[in-house]
Amino acid sequence: MKGVIVMDHQYTYYTPGQDGNPQNNQEQRQPRKKRGVPKWIKTVCLGLIFGVTASAAFQTSNIIAGRFLGTRDEKKETGKTEAVGNAKLTTSSDSSVKSDVADIAGNAMPSVVSITNMSVQQVQSFFGGVQERESQSAGSGIIIGQNDTELLIVTNNHVVEGSDTLTVSFIDEECLEANVKGTDAGKDLAVLAVGLDKIKDSTMEKIAVATLGDSEQIQVGEEAIAIGNALGYGQSVTRGIISATGRSIDGIDSSLIQTDAAINPGNSGGALLNAKGEVIGINTAKAAMNAVEGMGYAIPVSEARETIETLMNRETRTKVAEEERGYIGIRGEDVSQDISQMYNMPTGVYIAESIKGGGAARAGIAKGSVITAINGTGVTGMESLQEQLQYYKAGETVTLTIQVPGNDGEYKSQDVEVVLGSSSN
Repeated sequence: MKGVIVMDHQYTYYTPGQDGNPQNNQEQRQPRKKRGVPKWIKTVCLGLIFGVTASAAFQTSNIIAGRFLGTRDEKKETGKTEAVGNAKLTTSSDSSVKSDVADIAGNAMPSVVSITNMSVQQVQSFFGGVQERESQSAGSGIIIGQNDTELLIVTNNHVVEGSDTLTVSFIDEECLEANVKGTDAGKDLAVLAVGLDKIKDSTMEKIAVATLGDSEQIQVGEEAIAIGNALGYGQSVTRGIISATGRSIDGIDSSLIQTDAAINPGNSGGALLNAKGEVIGINTAKAAMNAVEGMGYAIPVSEARETIETLMNRETRTKVAEEERGYIGIRGEDVSQDISQMYNMPTGVYIAESIKGGGAARAGIAKGSVITAINGTGVTGMESLQEQLQYYKAGETVTLTIQVPGNDGEYKSQDVEVVLGSSSN
């Protein structure tokens, strides 16, 4: 039995056929082995999604499965702050267990935010033409620190991808626009920034930075609490246990925590807490089919820490107008996990053609190489590569991490600087 992997914003993803051959995509136009989840579950019922999508043209809802939550105990001064450049992550040294879920949730709520993703999509009209419609999706995030000028929030990449405008709502219902500071599609992580100068003093007094726990110490059977923006209604709390660790699903390059705490649409990017009120996971997916119950998945915070620290200290950029955007100058094909395993090649973007006169060709990047990252941010395919390029103008220089095949069939990593060209190149 085959099913559909439902993704946020209804992007079209390539599904390998029996021949395993990828499809060609125009850059300018294309938008471990671990003990994992059974293949039928991964194929039929997993959605990496976060919420409710509403359209101005069509009053419908797009339910997507994925979750996250954030927490902090403001009443105690336990914990240590680790410096990460100008930004900071707070980790706990408290060994006490809080048995009252209400207290845990109450302390965590100030660290959790609701995220609204506004985007404009082109859809087929009833009369056969193409029209634009505005879509709104809901997700969650966790306040993880601040630098000299910004408040920093971690969430899922799929919560923010495709956005034209991102709005963050704090515990006091204050709503402010946020910018994407950095994303990693392979890890399904993103960090947002809100200018401190935009946040009222009264709001700053009510919010809190989440305390991160040690997800490597969790045990199967211990209590787990999830907080997030379920169905876009605002923060809600569910409880359960840690069902398993070291799980894997297609599309996320991390071992995952499995929990039976209810993960509902809108919770993606929220936090999974332990009995001490510490964030141990970032909710990202759930098994969504009638025959399956109580199978939600979270990215372990200890495994995500390095990626989060990298993203929170990147330069905050804003999207560039379409006519000013830079292009690498390639025709690429997605190398999915299935194709990677089939042909023993890295996941990313396979260069089917390096266009003459384009930035890639000028930098000496040849057909057959695989792009795996841009400026240190991993890419999983053409869509995630194009998502990153939206923040760079023609004429700017980016560093591409490429995997080059050798005569022995092994791929070797190289970092290559590429001057971006315009769409007319």
